[in-house]
Amino acid sequence: MIPSIDLLDGRIVQLQQGRKVKIWVEEEPLEFARRFSSFPETQVIDLNAAMENGNNKEIVRDLCRVVNARVGGGIRTKENAEQMFRAGAKKIIIGTKANKEFLGLLLKSFDRNRIIVALDSYNGKVSVKGWKESTEETPMERAEKLRDYCGEFLYTCIEKEGLMKGIDWQTIKRLKSICKNELSVAGGISSQREIKELNALGIKTVVGMALYTKKIGEFK
Repeated sequence: MIPSIDLLDGRIVQLQQGRKVKIWVEEEPLEFARRFSSFPETQVIDLNAAMENGNNKEIVRDLCRVVNARVGGGIRTKENAEQMFRAGAKKIIIGTKANKEFLGLLLKSFDRNRIIVALDSYNGKVSVKGWKESTEETPMERAEKLRDYCGEFLYTCIEKEGLMKGIDWQTIKRLKSICKNELSVAGGISSQREIKELNALGIKTVVGMALYTKKIGEFK
């Protein structure tokens, strides 16, 4: 399981369907993140940067000191990527700029296994720019096109995100069948059973709302 930390206006939040803020964490981000220091990976997303509405770079840098961070949100230039790696990110997540040209540029300087391509999907189509714009590409089409340019794919079902009503099994299984890259999924996870079933398939789970609301148990 990969805990998720989403940053908005300097605070940790949890959203529903990428829009509605359901949880504002009162605790300071650095202190809150220490709870996840023992996890192999923690996902840190700068929502402001993703939506092109400022950024939380200083907080991201602080969090990279206490968790094994995979960092995403607004990484759209090689300089952005370099900044995140210098800050201590173990991996970076590329969404809007996930194309062969940009990823090829990154691969000249960084190991493929440190690059994750985001497959953020709404109604079966990939969304970009902080989930504000939809493309005509399906997650499967993007995965097939970019599987040689990254070590891992992160599939998020936007319409299920934050609702804790179950995951998009159909798309997840299709993605798993078409590429050998590592695969992690987010959106709708609601139980330990789902996490175990995904793990049995070799798929990692990124958990936010179900963790913060203690639906899958306590965390300290």
